[in-house]
Amino acid sequence: MEVLMESAINPGITGENAIMSRLEQLEKEIEDLKALVPEDRATIVVFSGDLDKVLAAFVIATGAAAAGLETSMFFTFWGLCALKKKGGAAPHDRTLKEKMFAIMTPSSSMELGASRMNFFGIGASMLRSMMKDKGIATLEELMEVAKDLGVKFIACTMSMDVMGVSKEQLIDNLEYGGVATYMADASRSKVTLFV
Repeated sequence: MEVLMESAINPGITGENAIMSRLEQLEKEIEDLKALVPEDRATIVVFSGDLDKVLAAFVIATGAAAAGLETSMFFTFWGLCALKKKGGAAPHDRTLKEKMFAIMTPSSSMELGASRMNFFGIGASMLRSMMKDKGIATLEELMEVAKDLGVKFIACTMSMDVMGVSKEQLIDNLEYGGVATYMADASRSKVTLFV
């Protein structure tokens, strides 16, 4: 019916030309819609520096990657503590506030406290011990599994600046970026989480 109407409006367009014109228009509309459909991606913001919350983030990230989702983790503020390597060299030109901040925050994933019942680190030690007794992977093992599955780790450069964290203090093979980097991933993701 539409083809007949097009032919009637534009007598120079034959039925076949009208069909081809409409087909091209529909193909363009489909391509435009594809750009709006989320891809098979998962994006996780890791804001917390608590052992149990970071563990949960890595369990979800490895699960998403194993399920075939392209997965990225954006570490910001306290979440950066999970990326610190043990004995990572701190810059010598830090301000007094940055030095004090470094003393008050965990120096590696091994020193993350529990979000509840931490009791000066006893809670985190008990949690790690109970996980070992049950044969559950440690945070550090989950981080390795995530890397093996291709999970992308992104360290927030703005948070690094605010907290006085240098690249030398962080584990290897990270990507660095700000909110624009995160938004580029999140805007194309089917799953976006904040931990």
